[in-house]
Amino acid sequence: MALLVASILLHVVAFNWAEGRLGMPAWPRQKDTVMTTELLPPPAPPAPPPQVAASKPKPKKAKPRRTTPPPAPPVVNAAPSPSALTQPAPEVVEAPPQTSDAPAEAASAGTGPSETASMPQQVSPVPPVSYQFNPPPSAELTYDVKVLREGQTWYGSGMYRWEATPDSYTATIEAGVTVLFRITVLNLQSEGRINHLGLAPVLYSEKPWRKAVTNTHFQHENHKISFSASEAVYPYHGGEQDRASVIWQLAGIGRGDVSQFYPGATFDLFVAGPRDAETWHFAVVGAEDLESANGKLGTWHVRRLPKPGSYDRAIDIWFAPQQEWYPVKVRETYRNGDYYDLSLAKAEPVAAH
Repeated sequence: MALLVASILLHVVAFNWAEGRLGMPAWPRQKDTVMTTELLPPPAPPAPPPQVAASKPKPKKAKPRRTTPPPAPPVVNAAPSPSALTQPAPEVVEAPPQTSDAPAEAASAGTGPSETASMPQQVSPVPPVSYQFNPPPSAELTYDVKVLREGQTWYGSGMYRWEATPDSYTATIEAGVTVLFRITVLNLQSEGRINHLGLAPVLYSEKPWRKAVTNTHFQHENHKISFSASEAVYPYHGGEQDRASVIWQLAGIGRGDVSQFYPGATFDLFVAGPRDAETWHFAVVGAEDLESANGKLGTWHVRRLPKPGSYDRAIDIWFAPQQEWYPVKVRETYRNGDYYDLSLAKAEPVAAH
């Protein structure tokens, strides 16, 4: 072993010497290697491909509507040319809604700044018209009542009481039918003054069956009409009526001058009810003979038609000139055909209070 170790050492020495002298490659020396590790964040996921925004189709430009210029204003009392009778009528193009404040200004016409906000339903009444007027003499009129309601017919009685002095009046209307007990179908009262325009109501009261009474006030000095059953306010100019006075206003016009009644004659009266008011359009249908409890009577038939689309009732009145223009027959008809009918049975004069 000693010889073996000595032999190995001699070989090592010989190789080292030869490395320096003969240029032989030396044995590679083992070097300490230091490994450095750098922790890097995980690679970011690849960015998605850019989305290509879908191009929206360009809105088509609306083609301007072809409008036809408005026709020239007609020439008064000029005969139309023959060519105008054969040419087609021009196309009518509806104009867009107006946004001006004209309606609001018109609604507040005739009122002060402080009143405008308190008039939610203000409507200008028809201009006052002065008629020849002569009120009928005071009387109490008794009527036979017939009511058609939902296919059933009932009968009863009614009363018109009319009291007039040279400068004031009171009108009361009451009517009812009997089923198992009496049901009131009308209960109205009007009182006021008489002036150059005829009747000028001050207070109108209405008492529906099983409901509270309502009052309508005609404030002459304040120039407005107000209601206990609503907040509506209307301007008062004179000549306005209520639902109890209007029938006597027409009778007074007939008595004032019978020539004011003829077939086709019209009377536009602004009439207030328990909650609001509107213009009632009356038209004279014509002269008619009417069978009554006192025989055949010559009458003037007057009709009030409600506005198209309205649920209000139509009213037909027959005035008898031979009986002081009292209303000898009154019928109110609803849209569904129901009605109540009052036919004069007796007229008695009364003293006005």
